[in-house]
Amino acid sequence: MALATFWFIVTATLWTGFFVLEGFDLGVGMLHTFVARDEAGRRAAINTIGPLWDGNEVWLIVAAAAMFAAFPSWYATMFSGFYPVLILLLVGLIVRGVSFEFRGKVDSTRWVRTWDVLLTVGSLLVPLLIGIALGGLLHGVPIDQSQEFTGDIADLFSGYAVFTGITLVLLCLLHGATFITLRTTGAVQDRALALARRIAPPTILAVLAFQPWTHSVAGGGVLPDVLELVAVLAVLAAGWLLAGRHEGWAFVATTVVIATTVLSFFADLYPRLMVSSTDSAFDLTVHNSASGGYALKVMSVVAIVFFPLVLAYQGWTYHVFRLRVSAEQFDVPDRGSG
Repeated sequence: MALATFWFIVTATLWTGFFVLEGFDLGVGMLHTFVARDEAGRRAAINTIGPLWDGNEVWLIVAAAAMFAAFPSWYATMFSGFYPVLILLLVGLIVRGVSFEFRGKVDSTRWVRTWDVLLTVGSLLVPLLIGIALGGLLHGVPIDQSQEFTGDIADLFSGYAVFTGITLVLLCLLHGATFITLRTTGAVQDRALALARRIAPPTILAVLAFQPWTHSVAGGGVLPDVLELVAVLAVLAAGWLLAGRHEGWAFVATTVVIATTVLSFFADLYPRLMVSSTDSAFDLTVHNSASGGYALKVMSVVAIVFFPLVLAYQGWTYHVFRLRVSAEQFDVPDRGSG
């Protein structure tokens, strides 16, 4: 296997890891005010991801770093062309991260509610905007023979790109609701389960539409591939398992559907990295955008050595913080209205 192809697989794996792990974080951020009627319940929901969210977010940084190091032309064209979307994404990430830290700093209902809204909005923007950016890679944007983006902001919001963002938002919502159901007790757990059951039908419909649309945009012919079939079966299984209140297996199913949806996207994209709507001859590909052989060799050695260590550490972290969280752990006195 050529090193350029190997690093495309690594990059796709990193994006998949980000959506699998950060997906439920984002879902919890969007849903934390809907699964609880009081501050104790909201804190319980947030604390299901409290020790985990910042570590999960590192996958996004590493995925972008892999793009930069392995495929600098891809990174340069995408980050310059998608600049408005990525700036909004950065704002969403910052607001979301700050919300976790600031919402409890002032003993005021208004203060907490403000940060709760910002946490919800920031958590919504992240999958929506990343989805729009990823959808644009496959659908195509104007790129010239010098691998420079020549379009405007309207070119970034094709119907397929926007639907990709919406699909990822729904998947994160379902993943997050299922995670809260798995990690909490009592009323918070019951509300999370009820929300998960309501979110499941539109998510199923979105995946059923997204997979053939992606296959068609990629020019993959009539028959779907294995990953697309697994994604469809997994999202159907998630809905069925939630109906039976099998939250553990439902979380496995939502994990599988997110992983296979992201992987199938990159499988349909390969060997392209960024499709040019101007002329297919101007597409950025794995082979015309990769770094030199020596750089890829050094990166490969580093990845092979350190990636298993990172996975082991993160797995240990999840094991340590595996217990359920109860709202009773966070009972607080009434706040002032100032």
